[in-house]
Amino acid sequence: MKTSAGTAKKAPKKTKEYGMDESKLMELFEDELKDIYWAEKTLTKAIPKMIKNATSTELRDALESHLGETEEQIKKVEQVFDVIGKKAVAKKCEAMAGLVKEADEIMKDTDKGAMRDAGIISAAQKVEHYEIASYGTLRTFARTLGLDEAVSLLEEILEEEKGADEKLTVIAESTINIQAANETNDEE
Repeated sequence: MKTSAGTAKKAPKKTKEYGMDESKLMELFEDELKDIYWAEKTLTKAIPKMIKNATSTELRDALESHLGETEEQIKKVEQVFDVIGKKAVAKKCEAMAGLVKEADEIMKDTDKGAMRDAGIISAAQKVEHYEIASYGTLRTFARTLGLDEAVSLLEEILEEEKGADEKLTVIAESTINIQAANETNDEE
């Protein structure tokens, strides 16, 4: 393979089983996979706090449903590690750590009721949007690397994350945000 300058360029090493196993993109894919693995495991601790602080039955039910999905997503991410022949290892995701910290602060700083529920939805949707971006990127990397089984698993998770985000939007727009908009400060 030659570059446009005419110099020889080394092609990434391929393995039959895993695609471009030693490429820089494979390294980034694995690193990002470790990141989202940590994020999902952290969410299994953060979502129960949101459930405990939510007052809307509909919101609690949606969060409980997504907690179950999150536990299954962890297993799917572990399957992706298997596809690339690597041990499932978590690496602290600073972005998710920040989003979880922000969610904790919102719950602490808001009054119980619709206002806190609106804050929980806001925090949860920020998490969903981060996950949507992460899984979309991972799926694209996997597709480029020829990891068809990983593409399928990541696509499943991506669709679940999009569904969770849509469900939160419906809950927010149909009841929670309207109720929160009608709450007033008792301080004068």
